[in-house]
Amino acid sequence: MDAFSLMKMIVWWAMTLNITVSHLMEKIEAENLLHRAFSVFLFNSKYELLLQQRSKTKVTFPLVWTNTCCSHPLYRESELIEENVLGVRNAAQRKLLDELGIVAEDVPVNEFTALGRMLYKAPSDGKWGEHELDYLLFIVRDVKLKPNPDEVADIKYVSREELKELVKKADAGDEAVILSPWFRLVVDNFLMKWWDHVEEGTLIEAADMKTIHKL
Repeated sequence: MDAFSLMKMIVWWAMTLNITVSHLMEKIEAENLLHRAFSVFLFNSKYELLLQQRSKTKVTFPLVWTNTCCSHPLYRESELIEENVLGVRNAAQRKLLDELGIVAEDVPVNEFTALGRMLYKAPSDGKWGEHELDYLLFIVRDVKLKPNPDEVADIKYVSREELKELVKKADAGDEAVILSPWFRLVVDNFLMKWWDHVEEGTLIEAADMKTIHKL
């Protein structure tokens, strides 16, 4: 391995370790650790929302159902650009490829609409959890999917009514339909009214990037 490749590996390991530590509930509670995150909501041309079931190897919330893709911008130049939330949109494009095999050409960064930000805290188990400033990104595209089994256990497109049924099952305690806390917060507070804008092609009218919703 040459020096450049070794340095890249060390940087990757350091970033991964930092992200992992920030998920420890002990650290979150003691130091109020907070990290940036993003949640992608991808709709097809039928205005169905793509959901994923997180893999069983996830540190937090394994095997729960959630929105299309959720992750963190990395500490790299392309994902630190603040103007027009470009860094977060670049990170979303990267992670859609990592998790779902969606190539960049299918999800151009200028097609993402940043609708808002929310701040939330949620324990996963006795050890791990989330404390995030979450950027909510919406996009309407027909895409080809090749899920990465290390990241994703299952996927499905749902209509608005099908999602309501999933929520009912989750509320009834159906263990096959456990929803991630951040996804549930979006469903309960924003998603249905934003879905109207998806169907009407008016997403930009719903955008509010000045407010941080503390949920």
